[in-house]
Amino acid sequence: MVIESLELKNFRNYEYLSFNPSPGTNILYGENAQGKTNILESVFMACTSRSMRSARDREIIEFGYDDAHIRLSVKKNKVHYRIDMHLKKNKPKGIAINELPIHKISDLLGLVNVVSFSPEDLSLVKDGPQYRRRFMDLELCQLDPMYVYNLSKYNKVLEQRNKLLKDIEFHPSLEETLEDWDEQLILYGTKVVEARTSFIDDLKKVVEPVHTSLSGGKERLEIRYETNASTGAFRETLERLRFSERKLHVTLAGPHRDDIEFLINGQDIRKYGSQGQRRTTALSIKLSEIQLVKEKTGDYPILLLDDVLSELDTNRQTYLLNMLNATQNMITCTGLDDFIAHRFPIDELFLVEDGSLKKIEKLTEENNQRSTHGN
Repeated sequence: MVIESLELKNFRNYEYLSFNPSPGTNILYGENAQGKTNILESVFMACTSRSMRSARDREIIEFGYDDAHIRLSVKKNKVHYRIDMHLKKNKPKGIAINELPIHKISDLLGLVNVVSFSPEDLSLVKDGPQYRRRFMDLELCQLDPMYVYNLSKYNKVLEQRNKLLKDIEFHPSLEETLEDWDEQLILYGTKVVEARTSFIDDLKKVVEPVHTSLSGGKERLEIRYETNASTGAFRETLERLRFSERKLHVTLAGPHRDDIEFLINGQDIRKYGSQGQRRTTALSIKLSEIQLVKEKTGDYPILLLDDVLSELDTNRQTYLLNMLNATQNMITCTGLDDFIAHRFPIDELFLVEDGSLKKIEKLTEENNQRSTHGN
């Protein structure tokens, strides 16, 4: 799985960009706020239909324009694909694969598997449960088309059920329709929970030995999926919480309230772990994503690293860089010191300045001094 070319028009600060990355390691370096992350964001968006920054489409379009375009050409299993994405300020985005418009996001997800890693991901463990649910959902949507369908159905039912809980206060007779929505919530919610449970079981097999290696054998990581309504007791949980739901006008049980628990040597690191332990756990999870995609699809994902090396110590930098040999990757940074220190091979080097991309033919001490000056 290799990205062959990327074209942008009116995307963020790029009026126009044409980019032909190497199938190996691509370094995008330059000072902050020049557009490095925007390139990674466009790749992520073309592969998943969403921004890795959780931005709205209208926020991505260059100021002064009404639309933006992404064109991504990839080769997968010796077959060429072209993804065209048209972002519009006041209308839903349009997506085409090989010039054929698609009408379901599930037709796009999984075509190109991508794993992104940014400093924000290092907070995966300590931040709120919505970030951990987003992590599960994003990965499962790329690996399992049925998950996309079931999660979409569940979210729509959840929205309607919450609306009904509010309306019942003013129209008590509507309560008799609540059971119908309960059935739909249980049907799709159960499928979501089952898929997440299976995903976490698979992830555990990969992440635990990775974490043991990262910690020098000093720590044992356990991951547990926490659901507040198990598949066998979903109905009973809804019935038990019905009075509270009517009072609060919100659904209190289901996968939209689930979480992941992380234990190191039996201790919950969300509450008691050090910053270093949390970062190591987040890094272990991201590295395990790469291996899990390989096991499930037979191919490595595209790896996007957004200025993450500066957040890691030397040991973790080395471990991460050693993982990059098997993947096509795009790495942003403000300086090249880390790569020089590790003597890490760079296939292509690009300088990003004010929304433009310049290929550097050879890494020289002058380039390094210039990039370091930007720190």
